[in-house]
Amino acid sequence: MHQQTLALHAGYEKDSQGTMAVPIYMSTAYEFRDSEHAANLFALKELGNIYTRLMNPTSAVFEKRFAQLEGGVAAIATASGMSAIFSTIVNLCEAGDNILVANAVYGGTSTLTDHTIKRFGIETRKFNVTNPDNLEELIDEKTKLILFESVSNPNLEVADFETIVSVSNKHNIITVVDNTVATPILCNPIKLGCDIVVHSTSKYTTGQGLALGGIIVDSQTSGQKIKGNSRYNHFNEPDASYHGLVYSDLPFPPFIMRILLCVLRDLGAAPSPFNSWLFIQGLETLTLRMKEHSSNALKVAQFLESHAGIKKVNYPGLESDTNYQRANKYLQGGASGLLSFEVKDLETAKNIVDNIEIFSVVVNIGDSKSIITHPASTTHQQLSAQELTQAGISEGLIRLSIGLENADDLIEALKKVL
Repeated sequence: MHQQTLALHAGYEKDSQGTMAVPIYMSTAYEFRDSEHAANLFALKELGNIYTRLMNPTSAVFEKRFAQLEGGVAAIATASGMSAIFSTIVNLCEAGDNILVANAVYGGTSTLTDHTIKRFGIETRKFNVTNPDNLEELIDEKTKLILFESVSNPNLEVADFETIVSVSNKHNIITVVDNTVATPILCNPIKLGCDIVVHSTSKYTTGQGLALGGIIVDSQTSGQKIKGNSRYNHFNEPDASYHGLVYSDLPFPPFIMRILLCVLRDLGAAPSPFNSWLFIQGLETLTLRMKEHSSNALKVAQFLESHAGIKKVNYPGLESDTNYQRANKYLQGGASGLLSFEVKDLETAKNIVDNIEIFSVVVNIGDSKSIITHPASTTHQQLSAQELTQAGISEGLIRLSIGLENADDLIEALKKVL
């Protein structure tokens, strides 16, 4: 089925009430038939609901639907996009390991992987996501994952999927792609050969800034890489915390099962069922919205590119953009609603942000309403001057999340402050 159809129907089988809308199951726990039923569920002899930290019927519909949109085999919803990334890292890594992270990623991902993860004894090594020539030389026997964004936030770099996937497959390493900016409507990393996809569903999935959430989507290839791979011994050896369970021997995808049975169990970064229900509503219109976001963003980017006061516009939908060829190769139906542009200095950037109409000064993206952000002083403020330079973020960089307003009104608002 096409994505627009999957977004409306996948993962939901109507219950005895025949409700067209997916019900919200606002319950922390579930009654067992008897003690044997309870024991069987905990022993994985039967599948069913145990506790909402691990599973919930509403979240299950959202997970199944999102997995099908991404072309994956299973998914797990989380409390936020950052918890999805953190859960993925700790599912694969332990102290003494290292991860390879793209130079251009969201500021929260940078601080997590450059600083917080160090306290867990995990080293981060950086590579250029658009020209990953040095990627292979960074790999050793302790490398556990390669993390990058399909379209980076905020400088809109489109990843060189082909090279990254080729290197990861050669060394049997899991690739993890943050697909938040592109969404499964514009890009399907799993179909491009990647193993794990993560999202902040707080962004385009909800579409109106209504709820925090994240999701992790597993693929068939991750299980193939994990099985018998000495890099991932903890999947292939008995888990003492689960009566000697060997995840790679289960008849289910081992990566996502360990997220469920170990990471969610112990760290508890589970979503609210109500938030999962809101994300389901968002998915129903995601296809239409991404087309409109992309169309509006292209018009705004073309205007900015023609303006004498703009030093540079970052938008992969522009033919002049260095990412244009990769965007044509890896994206379909648009280049998302996110763009950024550079003005001459910090004071000029502040003047634009402080005086623009229609746009709201908000550190979010993917909203139906247009948003303006100054990354160097907000989302990427914790980065050092050197880290900002490496990430391609100048003091004059402004990020726009183009919403669903009329593009001509947005352009007029920009004209007034430029």
